[in-house]
Amino acid sequence: MSTDDPAEPSSPLEEVMDDIRHELVQRVAAADREANRDIYDALEDE
Repeated sequence: MSTDDPAEPSSPLEEVMDDIRHELVQRVAAADREANRDIYDALEDE
C-alpha cells in the first residue's frame, strides 16, 4: 500500500501517473490561458 510520504520510493506506476498529472495540468492551464486570452492580456497591461 502506498502512502504520500515523499521519502518512500515511488513505484514505476506512480511515476507515470505523476507525469500524466503534470502534463494534464499544463494542458488545462494552456487551454485556460487561450480561452481567456483577453482577460490575461488586460491584467498584464495594468
